[in-house]
Amino acid sequence: MKEVDKLTELIDKVSEEINGILRTNLYEVGLSDADLDSLKIRKSDLREALRNSGIGDIYAKRYVKQTIKNIVVSKLIENPDDYNLYIPFGDGDRLSVREKFDILLYYFSLSDGEMALSRIIDEYVFCEGESIYDRPYITEEQIEELYDRVDIFLSKSDKLDILVQRIYSHYKGLGVIDDIRDMKIEGVSAGVSGRYGEPSTVWILYKGVSLHLAFLKFDSDRELERVCMNIYRYGSPGQLSKSRGYIVNEMKDNSRVVVVRPPFAENFAFFVRKFDTIENKQLDQLLTDKGWELVGEVLKYIIKGCQVSAITGAQGSGKTTLLMSLIGFIPSNFSLRIQEQAFELHLRQIYPMRNILTFRETEYVSGQEGLDVQKKTDGVVNILGEVASNEVAAWMIQMSQVASLFTLFTHHAKSTDNLVKYLRNALIINGNFNNERIALEQVVDAVRFDVHMERDSVGHRYVERISEIEQIPGEALYRIRDVIRFDGEKYVLGEGFSKGIIQEMSKHLKYEEVKYLYENFYIQDK
Repeated sequence: MKEVDKLTELIDKVSEEINGILRTNLYEVGLSDADLDSLKIRKSDLREALRNSGIGDIYAKRYVKQTIKNIVVSKLIENPDDYNLYIPFGDGDRLSVREKFDILLYYFSLSDGEMALSRIIDEYVFCEGESIYDRPYITEEQIEELYDRVDIFLSKSDKLDILVQRIYSHYKGLGVIDDIRDMKIEGVSAGVSGRYGEPSTVWILYKGVSLHLAFLKFDSDRELERVCMNIYRYGSPGQLSKSRGYIVNEMKDNSRVVVVRPPFAENFAFFVRKFDTIENKQLDQLLTDKGWELVGEVLKYIIKGCQVSAITGAQGSGKTTLLMSLIGFIPSNFSLRIQEQAFELHLRQIYPMRNILTFRETEYVSGQEGLDVQKKTDGVVNILGEVASNEVAAWMIQMSQVASLFTLFTHHAKSTDNLVKYLRNALIINGNFNNERIALEQVVDAVRFDVHMERDSVGHRYVERISEIEQIPGEALYRIRDVIRFDGEKYVLGEGFSKGIIQEMSKHLKYEEVKYLYENFYIQDK
């Protein structure tokens, strides 16, 4: 019998044992009252842990794994030497690439915890001058070579832990990504590569790069489907079905998960976006180039001057990290109201002493209804986690005009002109206006600044420019002026602030601050 058959057989036996525990009639086993109460609690805890495993609840995962370990040791494998019958530890020629990777990840986790995968990638896979930005994939050959190079010693207890994790990943976990999902990475996805009929490989989002784990495959399409049908279940968001082809939800640890299925998509796929890698950095930590102080000064006065501002850029460019750092410039007595599609910013975790409440759209509460409620919650500053649809864009314009003192939001626009035109078109498509010029007037009247983030080919993140959307009379309605820009080496002053915007900001600034802006950031037009 092949090892994989033995492992499948072992998984089935574990499942039977756990089902037996849950089916036990407590009143037929002759227990004392105290033991009966204890067993009731254990059954209830196990049932709850099984329900919550695989959805980002690390404590439920640990509880189920401990239960599996107890069953394996006490009922299924008496001799620890028999662990080798299920995973051929110590015989590199018989180990599969997945098994070698599982062993490597476990081995490095002993010393590096959730940073184990990062260490494997940074110190071993790309350790000789190569970069994930130049070669965004890891091959089977690299994992084989790494396994042979690292001197790994596994005790019997280590082997048991690896075997238990393998059982769990197939029984109630997330298959080949189960431990990867818990690592300190930005995201993980599957169902997006491979020929039809072939098991899907795994991708992770790491340091802003989509890195293909080309060596790591799901066992089958059926296994991928099982994971897709379970990974989104936290909070009971409803059922993924043919008539409901996608679900956007969050996991227990606040990760965002998107799941799709046929016929909406060509096959089952999932996308997990984690946010525990997003750090609350000060500007001097986030912006490392010469002249960063200039950026800090401009951003500080934009925020203190209560100006509606967009933070734009591609995924992984640092928009969310910059947005978090800007919260520090907002006066502490200002209440913050955040609207998101899924909870991502978690600003109360970072600023627990501030007045902050986050709302999100649900199946029963639309984004517009959420905005209407926000208007009645004494919010001073509104923040939109991401403007990614026409409806959300319309909310943002509405927020900036009637719902708050000012608004901050993020968007994927490549240029300020693209941002303005997107917002204009969104107002028209959403039915707010049918005249392009009037819609454009609304956008130009609402949005004042675009802070554009970039990430270069080696992962360097920087503010490419801070642009003012300057209102001007005449047919054009607006012009774009770069207040500051990055010249490739340092941040430099561009056209500075317009006189009109300084006058607007002066309503919220002290006399000395207004004088400082005129002296340092106003370049009188010739």
